[in-house]
Amino acid sequence: MDLYQKVEEAYHFLRNQLKVVPEYAIVAGTGLSSLADEVSHATVIPYNSIPHFPKPTVEGHDGRMVFGILGGKNIVVLKGRFHYYEGYDMDEVTFHIRVLKMLGVAKLIITNASGSLNPNIYPGHIVFIKDHINMQPAHPLRGLNDARLGKRFPPMDRVYDSSMLEKALAIAKSETFEHHKGIYVGLQGPSLETPAEYSFYGRMGGDVVGMSTVPEVIVAAQCELPVLCISLCTNNPFDGEVATSIEEVLEVAEQAGNKIKKVISRFIQEY
Repeated sequence: MDLYQKVEEAYHFLRNQLKVVPEYAIVAGTGLSSLADEVSHATVIPYNSIPHFPKPTVEGHDGRMVFGILGGKNIVVLKGRFHYYEGYDMDEVTFHIRVLKMLGVAKLIITNASGSLNPNIYPGHIVFIKDHINMQPAHPLRGLNDARLGKRFPPMDRVYDSSMLEKALAIAKSETFEHHKGIYVGLQGPSLETPAEYSFYGRMGGDVVGMSTVPEVIVAAQCELPVLCISLCTNNPFDGEVATSIEEVLEVAEQAGNKIKKVISRFIQEY
């Protein structure tokens, strides 16, 4: 069974469970799964019941799709994503994006937790991603191209939708949340960065760094699926405390997660 057939099988399974097709999909990053708590009229589908879906192995990634209503729109929240460092290949890491596209999702919101590469970005700050630097060791479009899944050479110059980005920025400003536009550096992980690496990636032009998102965005570009990416900064190495544990990441995400919930809820309602 090729990748397209696997995506199609997952699509048919989900479509048979749903009465309506979601307009928005939200990929909830580490510690941000509580976004799903805002969804009304929820239908919950575990990843392990969906054909060919991987299973998250990281704390803070529950592994469920929550379909329902948020901001008056039909949406789906993915509680958990898949990472290359977990041992999955890039087809698996990005499988959910292809399924969402086939399902009929029109707009994609990706969230993540990240470390700061910018001395002006602190834990709890929201960073709206305007571009990325891909430092991951494999590419999700590598191999023979199946035209049914999209273009062989998708352009990447406008992958982060400018109108979605400006609307989200306006909402954050009106809520007086500390926020920034920035560039995300995507690494393999799972080890956190050394002081020298923080310095290096900052000098490259990065504002925040993480271990996800970029493969999803690349596949979204191939699928011609508009993307808004919101990153929650969970640590800042410029205060001399580089070391960060997953517990600290989850704690900051829990404390600041309500800000991202507010932005996303308003965005879906107003955009």
